[in-house]
Order: sequence, then structure tokens, then C-alpha cells
Amino acid sequence: MNGRGDRNRTPLIAVLSANSISTAGTSLTLIGVPWFVLETTGSAGRAGVVAFCATLPIVVSALIGGPVIDRIGRRRVSVASDLVCGVSVAAIPLLHYANALAFWMLCALMAVGGLLHTPGNTARYVLVPDLAEHAGTTLARAASLFDAVSRGARMVGAALAGVLIALVGAETVLLLDAATFLTSALLIAAGVRGVRAAEPRKAATPVSLRAYRAELREGYTYLLSNRLLLAVVVMVLFMNGTDQGWNAVLLPVHASAELGGARDIGLLTALFGAGGLTGALLYGAFGHRFSRRTVFTVCVVLCGAPRYAVAALTGTTLPLAVTMALSGIAGGVLNPILTTVIYGSVPDELRSRVSGVLTAGGELAMPVGGLAAGLLVESAGARGALLAMGTVYLLATLSPLVFPAWRTMDAAGSGSGSGGTAAEASVPSPSAEISSSGPCAPASAPEARTPRSSES
Repeated sequence: MNGRGDRNRTPLIAVLSANSISTAGTSLTLIGVPWFVLETTGSAGRAGVVAFCATLPIVVSALIGGPVIDRIGRRRVSVASDLVCGVSVAAIPLLHYANALAFWMLCALMAVGGLLHTPGNTARYVLVPDLAEHAGTTLARAASLFDAVSRGARMVGAALAGVLIALVGAETVLLLDAATFLTSALLIAAGVRGVRAAEPRKAATPVSLRAYRAELREGYTYLLSNRLLLAVVVMVLFMNGTDQGWNAVLLPVHASAELGGARDIGLLTALFGAGGLTGALLYGAFGHRFSRRTVFTVCVVLCGAPRYAVAALTGTTLPLAVTMALSGIAGGVLNPILTTVIYGSVPDELRSRVSGVLTAGGELAMPVGGLAAGLLVESAGARGALLAMGTVYLLATLSPLVFPAWRTMDAAGSGSGSGGTAAEASVPSPSAEISSSGPCAPASAPEARTPRSSES
């Protein structure tokens, strides 16, 4: 690459644009699919089953996909992921219009999309450090921009989803989501061409099952050798599991029974996203002045459990709307902290593998979370389910106050480089947001995805 800024910034802009469009579309699915299931089946349990089918393949692909991303190439994986997700999402309304959509088909289509979603997210995410260097900007600025743009897109997508479902129906919203995946694929295919870090890597050893297992083992060894990293993964595992129950079952059921339906889901999710965007920007501007661990500990407690308690104890939109906005601000601080740590700690040659392992660990409970929420609603009612899952969330987020491993967070990943060796790195932060972004996405998270949560 030459030194001219405009040319060097193009790949980073392409990735930011593609990720924002894909994230906005994911928000459409995150709201559209649960609402579609509730409208067509009337069953919270079935909504939980669909969430299980959508998220289990995400975990599987994250568990085994890291080495594949490097061998196939990050650009190719991102494009293929978006195309498959787009086709699987579009097939749902098209089959429904043809009166040919059986429930098992819906589950299968969500599973196919989920299987390809995480590798695409991971492929874009791990490109950011290289693209920041090409663009002549700092890693911290690029990471904050990546997170802020994603949050803004999620906010816009959620608001549109609520309005569009009410105006044109969930089926049309899913078709729009398919179009966003296609647009994202085109942007990556055209905008990231020629970037060395995005192309397939020549393996030191021939392709074989033994070599694949060795590469996969490197990622797991990195995770298991770091106590702080393990603590992060375990905490985010419970956060993402309960958040999946919230997104796929609890919030749609609560909005249908107590609030104003799909429009209120869109409003509440958009407020959470707006809060997240604000929190990410505030941390980018002022976060360096404060202890990383202190800020993270306070914000992680505030970002989750209050939503569940307020929804369980009130039956109107305003208290929950205020809580969602404030919780979003707290949640918006989390991913920049985790992202900065992982980018500064994990060497480039391990980034895809470690990110895949972190994502898998953080999302391991998501299939169970959606299924458990559906079963809890049918057995204990919506209020009982909200209080039970809110309690799990609270206990998980108290872990930074309890376990000594978290005390090393301020020192972890504080180097200026893009990472040393696995032995040198203190801790990588999750690559996915502390919240999953939903089926075809989960994801977030992260939004990451190293352990991120789908809502933060």
C-alpha cells in the first residue's frame, strides 16, 4: 500500500460500511423472527426452539472455524457468510408466501444461517488492526469507530424493525434483511480486494486433519492459559445466554402482553442501541482517564439485570424505556475495553483462532438461553421468567468484584503493538460484543465475536 490516505482508508471504510449494514439487517432479524414465530404459532416455547436452532450452529462454527478463516481468507469468508445468511433469511418469507414453510424448515433455515454467521463476523473483526494501519489511524480509534458504527446501525435497524413490522409485516422485514446481507457482501468483495491480511494464508504445513487440529489447539491453549481471559469468557457466557432469552422470547412476550407490540420492541431496542453508541463514544473520549477495571465493573453490573427487574415489576413502556437507555450507556463502555485488550494482546497469526475460541466460549449458553426462556414463560409465566433470568444475569456480572483474576485487567493488553506472542500477551478481550446480535446473526454481539453480549 502506498502512503496516500484516501487509497489506504478505502478498505477500512468498506469494512465499517459493510459491518454497519449487516448489523442493521441483523437487528431486523433479531426482532422480525421472534415476532414472526409468535404471530404464526402463538407459542413462546416454539420461539425458544427457533432461538435454540439459530444459535447452536453459531457455537459449533465458532468452536472449529478459526483455522478455516485463515486458510480460506478473511475476505472470502466474510462474503460467503453474508451470501448464505441472506439466502437463508430470504427463504423464510418466500416459503411462507407459498404456504410451504413447515416449522422444521424455519428451524433448519435459521440453523444454516447461524452456522455461517459467526465466521463472517470474526473475519471482519480481526481485519480491523491491519486496516487501521493501512488507513494511518490508531488502533484505539479504529476499534472505537468499529464499535460505535455497529451500535448506531443496530439502533437504526431496531427502530426500523419495530415500525416496519407494524406497517408491512414481519415477512417483508426479513426480505429487507436479506438485501442488507447482499449489500454487505458486495462492499467487502469490492472494497477489501488486494489487502494482504484479508487473503488466504499459506500454511506452513499441508492441509490435513492433523494440521487443522494443531492450529485449533493453539487457540484453546491460549484461552486456557490465561485466568483473566477465562473469567471474561465464563461471565460473558452467562450474559449472552440470558440476553438470548431476552431477545428471542422475553421481550417479545412482554411487549405483546403488556406493552404496545412490535413498535415498542423497536423503540426499546433502539434506545438500548442509542445508549450503547453514547457509551462507546464517551469511553473513547474520556475512558483513558479512569481505571479500566473500575469502569468495566460498574458498567457491567448496570447494563443487564435492571432491564429484567423493571420489565418484571412494571407493565408500561416508559420505565423500561428509561432503563434500556441507561443500561445501553453502561453496556456501550464494555466492548471498547475488551476490544482494546484483545487487539493489544493477541498476535496477528493467532487472532482468528483465539477470536473463534473466545466467541464459542462466550456464546456456548446462547442456545440454552433462548430455549430456557421459552420453557420458563410457559411454566412460570413471563414475570417469573424475567426475575429468574435477571437473577442469573446479576450473579454473573458480580464476578469482577469477587474473583482475583479481574485485578489484572488494567495491565492486560496495554502495549502499543498489535500483540506479542501468546506467552507474552496478558489477555485478549472478547472479539464479539458482550451481546449476541441475534440469529444470523447472534452477535453480539459482541456484536463479538469474542465474548460480547448481543445487546451491549
